[in-house]
Amino acid sequence: GLVMDITEVVKRTGVPAHTLRFYAKKGLITSISPPGARRQFGAAVIEQLAVIALGQAGGLSLDEIQAMLSPNGQATVDRTLLLAKADELDATVKQLQAMSRGLRHAAACPAPDHAQCPNFRRLLDIAAAGAFKRARHAGASLTR
Repeated sequence: GLVMDITEVVKRTGVPAHTLRFYAKKGLITSISPPGARRQFGAAVIEQLAVIALGQAGGLSLDEIQAMLSPNGQATVDRTLLLAKADELDATVKQLQAMSRGLRHAAACPAPDHAQCPNFRRLLDIAAAGAFKRARHAGASLTR
């Protein structure tokens, strides 16, 4: 099969070398070079990196992604986890759409004082709820 050194993988995928080294150390991708030698990868690394990128785009942590990657790079799908992440994304999409509508309204609203506008007040509440929820979540993941 095709063997690429780390610079070739960087060129083909745009994933920086330090990220590739981190993924390899974490066991997300497999280097086929002997220890101490310049890192080389088989052709499967391209697909592994695509799976990692897809997982990250879907909001999965690297640990969650790793649990779905077997050592040979085949993805084993945790359907329950993926459905939960899809539900989270749907909720985020709804929230973003509400924010977008609110911003459009605020931009078009003739009210001299936006603080008096009920739609703008609702927008502020949505934004605050989202921000506070994210802050709580970030705080929780720091203490975990």
